[in-house]
Amino acid sequence: MNPPAPVGAAERRGPLRAGDRVQLTDPKGRHHTIELVTGKTFHTHRGQFHHDELIGKPEGTVVRNTAGVDYVALRPLLSDFVLSMARGAAVIYPKDSAQIIQFADVYPGARVMEAGVGSGGLTMSLLRAVGDDGELTSVERREDFADIARANVESFFGGPHPAWSLLLGDFDARAMERAPGSVDRVILDMLAPWENLEAAAHVLAPGGVFLAYVATATQLSRLAEDLKETGDFTEPQAWENLIRTWHLEGLAVRPDHRMVGHTGFLLTSRRMAPGVDAPLRHRRPAKGSYPTDDDWTPEDLGERPVSDKKVRRVRRDVTVGRTEELGAVEE
Repeated sequence: MNPPAPVGAAERRGPLRAGDRVQLTDPKGRHHTIELVTGKTFHTHRGQFHHDELIGKPEGTVVRNTAGVDYVALRPLLSDFVLSMARGAAVIYPKDSAQIIQFADVYPGARVMEAGVGSGGLTMSLLRAVGDDGELTSVERREDFADIARANVESFFGGPHPAWSLLLGDFDARAMERAPGSVDRVILDMLAPWENLEAAAHVLAPGGVFLAYVATATQLSRLAEDLKETGDFTEPQAWENLIRTWHLEGLAVRPDHRMVGHTGFLLTSRRMAPGVDAPLRHRRPAKGSYPTDDDWTPEDLGERPVSDKKVRRVRRDVTVGRTEELGAVEE
């Protein structure tokens, strides 16, 4: 049988159904994300309640467990899903995904290529932006990461998304397979995006947006200077964004003690017309102002390496869970 169609807006608006993901929020603001199953029980060390108490009820329902703890039940937003889903590689946080959609100007019907899919967090935001009539081609080197991303994306949308193609391999090779100027936006999340500038210039249409997400200032500097060197792109712009939440309780209104600080840098540029060199706006740095060693590793950049054992476990959990979910739907 065919897999279920992606979940549409109408299905997300109705009452809670068996198979829906629900985010439960307790009085202290702690979240639990569950999938509603007929006859199943949600329990913690502080009591339990039956899923059937929520099935058929509208979102925003409050359910009380056997210990008298109240939970507000809502379908998770995309940002909630990304932060709670299974991960192999680190995800791009929602605060950065939102800026990527806006500043890369990803619109309904756009043709987008992304590389470095990781666990699929940004992919879901891009699919939301391009819509069913757009085109998102995602390229991932690692098969295990690709499996995790596919399982997460299909779990969120309820099945394969009509605008999405997930390819294994290097961005360079996959981009050069396409006709010149056949993509409107290129988005790279990788250790050394400067290695892919020629391929990005090949596949981007004139005026198309190039955007890269990098973790460190050394990567940002290398990328900016190499991008200027090509002459194929306009003067790059770079920034980071920080989020500071506020404590709201009566007159005690103040910034929270903790905040979401630096996660990464974003750099954007526009594709020049073929054969037209971009005028350089700034003086070039002296030769040797940045390292030329091409052998970059996550450890070099201060990232915590992901063990193969963890990736195998997450891959097994999400793909087996997705297979069982599809089997249950087919029955």
